[in-house]
Formats: sequence, structure tokens, C-alpha cells
Amino acid sequence: MNSTKSYLALSILVLFMCTVPKNSLAAHFIQISAGALHTVGIQNDGTLWGWGNNRYSQLGDGTTVEKDSPTKIGSDNNWKTVAAGYEYTMAIKTDGTLWAWGDNGYGNLGDGTTDIKFTPTQIGADTWKTVSAGEVHTVAIKTDGTLWAWGDNGYGQLGDGTTDEQDSPVQIGNDNHWTKISAGEDYTVAIKSDGTLWAWGDNSEGQLGNGTTTGEYTPVRIGTENNWASVATLRFTTIAIKTDGTLWGWGRNYSGQLGDGTTIGKQSPVRIGNDSHWKAVATGMTHIIATKTDGTLWSWGGDNEYGQLGNGTTGIADDKNPPPPTQIGNENDWALVAAGEVHTVAVKSDGSLYTWGGNGHGQLGDGTAGIHRPIQAGTDTNWRSCIAGSYRTFAVKIDGTLWAWGANESGELGDGTAINKKNPVQIGSDYTSSTVTTGDDHALAIKIDKTLWAWGRNYAGQLGDGTTDGHYSPEKIGSDTDWQMVTAGEGYTVAIKTDGTLYTWGQNYAGQLGDGTTEGHYSPEKIGSDTDWQMVSSGRFHTMAIKTDGTLWAWGANYSGQLGDGTTNNKNSPEKIGTDNDWAAVSAGAVHTMAIKTDGTLWAWGNNHYGRLGDGTTSNNNSPEKIGTDNDWAAVSAGGFHTMAIKTNGTLWGWGDNWSGQLGDGTTVEMHSPEQIGTDNDWAMVTAGDSHTLAIKTDGTLWAWGNNELGQLGDGTAWQFVPERISAPDISNKPFPWPMFLPAMTSHSAK
Repeated sequence: MNSTKSYLALSILVLFMCTVPKNSLAAHFIQISAGALHTVGIQNDGTLWGWGNNRYSQLGDGTTVEKDSPTKIGSDNNWKTVAAGYEYTMAIKTDGTLWAWGDNGYGNLGDGTTDIKFTPTQIGADTWKTVSAGEVHTVAIKTDGTLWAWGDNGYGQLGDGTTDEQDSPVQIGNDNHWTKISAGEDYTVAIKSDGTLWAWGDNSEGQLGNGTTTGEYTPVRIGTENNWASVATLRFTTIAIKTDGTLWGWGRNYSGQLGDGTTIGKQSPVRIGNDSHWKAVATGMTHIIATKTDGTLWSWGGDNEYGQLGNGTTGIADDKNPPPPTQIGNENDWALVAAGEVHTVAVKSDGSLYTWGGNGHGQLGDGTAGIHRPIQAGTDTNWRSCIAGSYRTFAVKIDGTLWAWGANESGELGDGTAINKKNPVQIGSDYTSSTVTTGDDHALAIKIDKTLWAWGRNYAGQLGDGTTDGHYSPEKIGSDTDWQMVTAGEGYTVAIKTDGTLYTWGQNYAGQLGDGTTEGHYSPEKIGSDTDWQMVSSGRFHTMAIKTDGTLWAWGANYSGQLGDGTTNNKNSPEKIGTDNDWAAVSAGAVHTMAIKTDGTLWAWGNNHYGRLGDGTTSNNNSPEKIGTDNDWAAVSAGGFHTMAIKTNGTLWGWGDNWSGQLGDGTTVEMHSPEQIGTDNDWAMVTAGDSHTLAIKTDGTLWAWGNNELGQLGDGTAWQFVPERISAPDISNKPFPWPMFLPAMTSHSAK
């Protein structure tokens, strides 16, 4: 027996064209099951998902690589029920067929072999009603009500009267009115249609409930009651609910599993507490999770070493007098529960998924190191893009909804108020956001219908509505439906239409509008007659752009050499920078510029205070300078005083100012050359603000770090010096086209 018992490279070299793969999790689970260290679930569309430990391919994805976020298993959408065993999984489809995968050392998959199965494998051709996976034995009921079992049988847990293991299903007795089953470690408990309770297998701790510690090789009736409704088995403990809603337990109790306030085991069923409103119960290795009919969540038992009880702590106060069932939180909308060895999973009535406890193998599915209270997993893995402004952040979800948080004193968030937000709030109710950008104190967005919208301050006409009146919520600018790209600087805006023409408006004292003057405009004005503008990025008072032929152009303020033309003279119309025609991406920071060429090399120029250019010095450069020799840069974002970038291998890099931890390396020490941030290699896009940073991983999760003075990180807490995952309420699973984001506009206040 071999069983133990007991980046993709980013394809587009431009930050604001970077896409995040369509996310896996939709928070609409209708069933969940937790194995020892893995979790599986079925969504309401019939698809199957798995995450966590995968050393025996118990996730069924064809690999042995563990997953720290929910992964869709195959393409079938007709899964009905799933049961996670110790290191294997069993499932039934809507057509009644039985499927199995993972560890098979004892023949517990039932396919006639002891070979591991890496993907779901059909077991026979019969039709099945329900299945329960134990440690290494399986019990199932067919649609005709007959009982079948297979796998390990060392304690008679199969119930066939022997201790011989079986590698394919064998019928247990001749009865055909079995309705409920639960396979424990080495024993089995079941309920018949008449409400009677039956048990067999190991009984060393009294877990069968027959008043002895003698095991049984065939099903024996437990007591005389005929009102048993459901049953769940731990390692050596059994918990059951009667039809009157009362809760009962028996077997091992050294960790308070029976919930009676003692550590004394019981050999026959004893009632737990006086409540008669218990609805469902799920058992881990030594802890229990249950729901009542009022939708409240309760837990007890075990040492709580990993916080699997969900009460916000680890451990228990008194291991000699363990607490009885204790309510977790005050919510009353819990619908489903499942417990693993050291983790817990639950689903609310709205289909949202919550996890807590140990996460050493990714079994929580949230990418964390483990949490001690229920945390929603599933609403924060559906981010498409994000952009960090001065002291605020905008992001778009896969459903096209727009979200914002942070500073809002002039209505820059667009939520109709002037109140700062420390957590993400949805802007409007549309599902149509495509492009969004934020300046110092105004923001603009393009919807999928190519209309342009703006909000925030408007003192220089930067909103483009022909006035200087500010707006607290998005207002449509003109009637054109051909806007392609927009970027916001300090008090001015630059945009490109679908025909490749360039438009600017707002303040213009440094020539940043590029119209040949220093006079501002309150509405969009076409710049020149060229129709080959491809992308544009605005800094504090300077603008950078790339044409379709790969040439680089610049105009506006140049006092730090940020235009890259070899001088420090302002330019009030677009000027070609050098003769190269292989520029792929450009990002304008406050007073410096970063760019990537088509060969993957990184270039920088402009102000170099704090080492933001990344050349190892703090000396300014007034023309493009190659940074290092690497040729695998995929995306770059120039912030206020720091720079962030991603390589083609998905690693994250940062340099420059770090006074508020905006580099994410856990320190506040500035860096003068690129430094890798952490070891993760699944970063998809990054945006650098004034003193904070936002990024999205390939799994669609959103991360933030740095200054959080005005809530710009979106986590409602203090500053963060390393990337922290950010969540927001999920309001839809409506799929939407990939949105695009422009590079961050940075703050322009002196530090």
C-alpha cells in the first residue's frame, strides 16, 4: 500500500494594456466539502472547483501541484454532489454516475485498482444517490436505496462482515432503504428511511454509540429511537441531529468534541445542551462547526491551534473544561458548513464563500497564511485592473463595475459625496466601465460605449465640460462615442480617440496641452492633425506619448529633464524624442519618466531624487538612459517618488522613495536600483501612486501597500509595508470584457 493513512509571461509590454485572466471564483457555491488539507465545491452552474493540498491529485486537475485559490476542475457542468476524503475525492453527477480521483492506496476509489487517479474517473455504470468519503474507505447509497462500500476494511468499517479491503463497490446487506451515511476514520454511521441509526467498524472510543467499546463488522442498530435526521463523524467522535432539532454526541471527548463542557468520552448518545434548533453539523479532525435553523453559526472542540473554530483566537482558555458550542459572530445567514483537519469552510445564503483556520496547503483558497475568523473568499478574486492616484485608488471588477476609495474631499471618488472612504465603494450602478484614470484631484472614465465621463475638481476646466464647476459624481462629457484612451495630470487631461487623433484640455501653463500655447481650455481640443497616436501618459505637468510607428513624443514641463530631449526647456507642442522607433510603453511620473522598448529593456529619465530612475544614483538625466542589462521587463509604472515594475516571469520590482513603505519590501529604506519585492511570480499589473502602490495578481486578487493616511489602500487599517490583499463586496458574477487602465497619475505636493 502506497497510501499514508492517518507564469505565464505577460504578453503585452505595457502596463495599461495588461490583462488579468478571467477569475475562477464566483461566490455561488451550492455545496462544499473539506478533506484533510483540501477543499472541493460545486457552484450553481454545475461546475466543480478545488483548492489546497494536491499531492495525490485529490483536486482532480491532472497535477500534483497544490492550489491556493479555487481552481475549476475540467469543463463539465453537471456535477451534483461532492465528498472530500482524507486525500481523495468522490463525486456524483446529475446523471447519477459516480466519479473518483486522488489517493487510492486501499482501493478507496472503487475502480478495481489501487492506482492514483489524477482526474475524475467514472466508477462503474450504476446510478448513485449519495456518497461519503472517509479516511481511506468509501460508503455510498445507490438510487435504489441499497448500501455499498469499498476501500480499507481493517476494522470492519465496510460492514460486509469481514476485514478484507475491497477495491470496488460491494453491497452491504440486502436492505434498500438507506438514506444517510457518514464515513469516519475507521468506522461508519448511517441512517435508514425509518429514522433508525446504525453503526459499524472501529469502536475503541465508543464512537459507534452502542454502549461498549467493541467493534462491529456489520451494521448494528444504535438504541431504539427512530427520529435521527443527520449524522457526522470525526476521527473517533460522532455528532448527530434528531428530527426535533436536538444535538447529540458520543465517542472521544478529550478536546471537548462532545460540547458538554467536559473531556470525558461517552459510549452512547448524549444530548448536547438544551437547544432544539440545530440544522446542520460538520466535523473536522477534532473540531465541530454547526448551524442552527435561525442561520447562526456555532463551533466547539479541538485545540483551535490554527483558529479553525473561527472565534478570532487560537487555542482554548481551559483544556480541562472546554467550552460548549459557541456562536461565531452575529450573522444569521449561514447556509452550508464543512470542516477539514485544521480548517473550516462555510457558505452564506447568498452563495458567498467564507474560510478560516490553517492554510498551510492553500486549503482556505484565499492566498493568506491562515486566519482565525470567517473571511470572505471569492469577492476579492475578480479584479480586472486598478490605478493608484495621489491619495485615492480606483479599480474595476470583471463585471465592469467601478470601485473607488481613499481621499474624496472634492468628490474625486465620484460617489456623490465629499467623504473619504477607507474601503472600496461602488461608483454608480453601471456594469460598463472600460477605462479609468485619476489626476491630482479629478478622474475620468471611458465606458464600453466609448463615451467619456468625468468628476472631481474642475478649477482649470480639466473635466472638459466647458465650465469650472466640479462634480461629485460622473458626468458625461459631450456626446462623442469614439473615445479610446484617457489620462489625467494635475489640472489637465489628455485623450486619444479611436481614429488615432489626440485631444487635450485643462490648465496649460507649462505647455502640457501641446497646442503650441500656454493657454488653458475648458473642453477637449484637437492637437494637430496626426491620426497615429497610440498611447499617452501624463505626469504632473508633462505629457509622454507613443505613436503607432513606435516613436516617442513629449511636451510640457521639463525642468528636471522629464521630457528626455536632452534639455530642461519646456515644450508647448509634441516633440519627437530621439530617433528610435521601438518604444513599447511609457509611464510619466510626477517629474520623471519610465519606458520599455520592444526588446524588453527598461529606460528612465528626469528627476532622480530618491533614486526613482533606478540607475544606482540620485543624479537627474535629461535623456533616456538604459537601466541595467535585463531585457525581460514587461510593465512599469512611474509614481510620485518611486517606480514599480513587473518582469515577464511575473516577479515584482520596486525602487526609489520608500518613506511610507510604498516599495513593499517591509522597510522604509529607499532603493536606487530595482529590487525584487518578495518571491511571488504571479503579478499581472502594478500601479504606483504618490506614496502607495496597488497591484493585481494573475488570479485576479488585488493587493496594496504603502501610505494609508486617507484610506487609499482600501483595507480600512493602518499603513502597510508589504503587499496586503484587498477585498470588496461582490455584487455580480456578470462576465464583462477586459477593462484597461492607464498609468497612475501621481501626487504633486512636495514631501
